[in-house]
Amino acid sequence: MSTETTTEAEAPPPTFDSLPLSAELRRAIDDLGYTHPTPVQRAVFEPAVRGGDLVVQAQTGTGKTASFAMPLVDSLVKRSVNVVQALILCPTRELALQVNREVEALGKHRNIHCTAVYGGAPMPRQVEAIQGGAQVVVGTPGRVLDHLRRGTLDPTGIRTFILDESDEMLSMGFLPQITEILGFLPKTLQTLLFSATLPPDIRRYAERHLKNPQFLTLSGDHIGALSIEHTIYLSRGDKLGELMQVIEVENPESAIVFCNTRDETKRVAEALQQQGFAAGWLNADLAQNDREKVMAATRNSELRFLVCTDVAARGIDISHLTHVINYDFPESAENYVHRTGRTGRAGRTGKAIALIEPGDIGNLYLLRLTYKLKPVERQLPSAREMKTRAEADLLNLFISAFEKRKTHPDDLALARRLLSHTQAEKVIAGLLRDHLGARPEAPEEATAARRAKPPRAADVPAPIPPPAARAPRVPPPAPRPVPVPVPRPAAVVAPVVTAKSAEAEPAPERERSRERDRPRRESAPRGNGRSHGQDFDDLPRYTVSEASAPAATPSATSPAPVVAELKPPTSEAILAEAAGERPQDGDFAAAREGIAEIYVSIGRRDGARPSDIQTILEQSGLLAEQTDYIRVRQRNTFVGVKTEYLEKAVSALNGAAIAGKPAFAEPARQRD
Repeated sequence: MSTETTTEAEAPPPTFDSLPLSAELRRAIDDLGYTHPTPVQRAVFEPAVRGGDLVVQAQTGTGKTASFAMPLVDSLVKRSVNVVQALILCPTRELALQVNREVEALGKHRNIHCTAVYGGAPMPRQVEAIQGGAQVVVGTPGRVLDHLRRGTLDPTGIRTFILDESDEMLSMGFLPQITEILGFLPKTLQTLLFSATLPPDIRRYAERHLKNPQFLTLSGDHIGALSIEHTIYLSRGDKLGELMQVIEVENPESAIVFCNTRDETKRVAEALQQQGFAAGWLNADLAQNDREKVMAATRNSELRFLVCTDVAARGIDISHLTHVINYDFPESAENYVHRTGRTGRAGRTGKAIALIEPGDIGNLYLLRLTYKLKPVERQLPSAREMKTRAEADLLNLFISAFEKRKTHPDDLALARRLLSHTQAEKVIAGLLRDHLGARPEAPEEATAARRAKPPRAADVPAPIPPPAARAPRVPPPAPRPVPVPVPRPAAVVAPVVTAKSAEAEPAPERERSRERDRPRRESAPRGNGRSHGQDFDDLPRYTVSEASAPAATPSATSPAPVVAELKPPTSEAILAEAAGERPQDGDFAAAREGIAEIYVSIGRRDGARPSDIQTILEQSGLLAEQTDYIRVRQRNTFVGVKTEYLEKAVSALNGAAIAGKPAFAEPARQRD
């Protein structure tokens, strides 16, 4: 048995010209908009075309389906023979349909016909499609076995056998059915196994059933899991009530909730619905029509929570997913990375949350050992946090009611005078009490409005190729920085970085080294907020006098360097340095028009969380849409807001209690 390890080369991505594709397949690829083959597609194509048995490990969302579909339609299936020549097994109906669409799209110019067979659909229609000349059959094990037993699927012409999501299929009880299916198939068979993880079950199966298999190991799902934030809450016994508390405080925009049993999925989904959340559930007991309705509602951003089991979730790709919630902790580390790999894709932020019971401690420890994941343990939301959430709901209710309402100038003038008065809080509190006393239902209405809010439709992209298979997006030129008003004399704290030190380490390596020991943030800039490729937390800082820095005068050959007079740090900078903070140089790596940045003196080491800061901003009247990002660092935090709300946000954060400590906040200065 030979072993081969394939890694992605750090070089410009090759085009499909690097693969020996037929003209018809190349036309189909162009029709789909694919421009660069992914690493798994490059690694698999030629070994598969040569007829070898393969065991392929690659991360979810890296183009695994196309990697086996391309050699299949290009040469493994003879288009002149109208019998079933390839069988692909998938764990769920949704995944079978997804694979069927991919094979059909890639084989359309070569007249390769594919059909999907799965439980819950009419058997006669499937029989008609198979006997009508289908050369590739994609199906779930149970329904494929039914066709083989009835004789409606002739296996004698099958030469290629593919197991998609093989780790899931071999660990979730499908092995007896797969073994029986293999008994119907010819002995001379090419077998391809595709998986996001490589547990011992797959190796044992490969050694028993495959002939001299070649192992192609690319990045697994654990790579995606390492890039998101992981949080655990220790359960005290009432898991359903605790789940509702966590959801209230975390307030996920869209989430998958995983349960270990079918009964739990329905119970949890119904509990969410009773609380006013748009939720649906998926498991193997759900009829096919109902499954399709739930999936359509999810894709259309009508459902905020999808509750399902591991098997039911296979083949589900929700691009706008922000959270994965483990209501039941998975029984294996592989299942955990499968689940959590569904969020944080394509450069988005993501968060994984788990409720941990005493019996889950062993599995949690195994997860830490196997994949080096270290979830952050948090306490269940306190009564104070729940009250803060209710107050934020009321605040948003008022803002929504008056945001688009025209206001008389006289009323605005009176409001400004009131806000400057020493008794302003008392007067406003009295007005609020009068209003809320007349409308006792307002708090419930405010909470219901937040719970009923569906995911934003703008975050749901149209169907597109896998991220690694598309042409790299060319970023637009960076806009000119917009000066942020700073209530101090013009002095900038900037790091000293030479050209040699900046080029000594490649940008991807700098990026990885910077992120290796840093938890993923809950929010990140929507643009390219990491273009500098360096972390300036621990570099020496000097005060640069702007008056002594001459203007740069670039020439046609090379830009003239900016010469600045270095001065010793001020006493204020020395004190800030001793405290481990830097109040003057901002984290605004790529300034964007209309966005200002705020420095906050509280960081991760103080217990600060993005949700704490967001709640304070919401209480001050700032909506989530007016906050661009929240970056919690080890020693401090940087908050990006729309420029017109800068003063309001600074006022809200300065002096506010964050993680039990008073915070100092001021506008951060942009660095060039």
